[in-house]
Amino acid sequence: MTIKKSYHRIDIFLILLLIILGINSFAYDFLNGLKGYMMIVFLVALLVIFKIFFGFEKDRHRHTKDVIINLIIQLLSFFILYYLLGIIITFARNAGYYSLYGFTFFTLRLFIYIILREILRYQILNKCEGDVKSNILLLIVFVLFDITTNIYYHSFDDKYNIFMFFALYFLPALSNNFLATYLSKKTGYKPAIFFMSVIILYPYILPIIPNPNKYITSVVNFIFPLYLLYKQYDYFKKEKDENPERNYKKKSIPLLLISSVITIILVYFTSGYFKYHAVAVASDSMKPAIDKGDVVIIKRIDNQYKIIKKGDVIAFEYSNVIIIHRVVNIVHDRGEYFFYTKGDNNKENDNFVIKEEMVEGIVENKIPFIGFPTVWINEL
Repeated sequence: MTIKKSYHRIDIFLILLLIILGINSFAYDFLNGLKGYMMIVFLVALLVIFKIFFGFEKDRHRHTKDVIINLIIQLLSFFILYYLLGIIITFARNAGYYSLYGFTFFTLRLFIYIILREILRYQILNKCEGDVKSNILLLIVFVLFDITTNIYYHSFDDKYNIFMFFALYFLPALSNNFLATYLSKKTGYKPAIFFMSVIILYPYILPIIPNPNKYITSVVNFIFPLYLLYKQYDYFKKEKDENPERNYKKKSIPLLLISSVITIILVYFTSGYFKYHAVAVASDSMKPAIDKGDVVIIKRIDNQYKIIKKGDVIAFEYSNVIIIHRVVNIVHDRGEYFFYTKGDNNKENDNFVIKEEMVEGIVENKIPFIGFPTVWINEL
């Protein structure tokens, strides 16, 4: 009887939370919007209220460290594949977040938000463990935490926008919270904090990220957490094997080191921080020298613009797109170089002038065909 009463109290807490988040989603101005640091204040208040009425449970789980190592390896493997895909689908830079404002308003705020939210999830789970209705309510509440702002700002005026909302926001939030809830149940809030921090914060921390279209983004963001959920389920299923932890650690440490090194090299290679980096060509403008689908290797010139000669193929950024064209003329005026370019397969010169700050580097070589999936992705 006491247990059922406790479940009822938790259900009331979750329903009230659901109502508040629902109002925040559909009547943002009514609550003056739970956004930014206001959401953190809201979470702190929830934790205080929960502590007073329900009490807190300590986080004690013996598999926490092993599961975090497991997650690190799988996340590094994901980033290796994702950045290889980025060579095909191009990258986007995140320079706007590398400032004091960017750190405090985005990175730090989101990190604090994740910690508070996962502690709240863990405490609620401990009080409603075994009650299916309470667990479903909890999942709905935490999905709504993730999408409340998106609901308010997203347009639902036609079927396409409704579909895109579910594909881009709802389904990824659902799969992320399935995984975070499972991790909290099995290993406490620390692995859940680690996973959610990586998934949410990497666009704000890494200097450059792959730039897929909306369809690829929705599929990746929905499927990958479910894959991790399966891997964690498989790990716990095998936990009764003889000496599972010792065998796991023997295998995991070399994998962790190798995948870490590969990921760091790949991220910085594609970021342009090395002297050479790779870009996939997504048009036929340079045929026959460079075909659509080829990957070109670009040599950074480190502001030595005078080494660029007429006839060189250069990479430059124009309207947030990397273009690979040949230099047809160079003007040196008042200490600054200006480059005129043309695609070998184009009839006319480019109708814009390339300034020094637009130049990414000189094309040194090409690798045929490996960027060819770009054609399929763009058509899709």
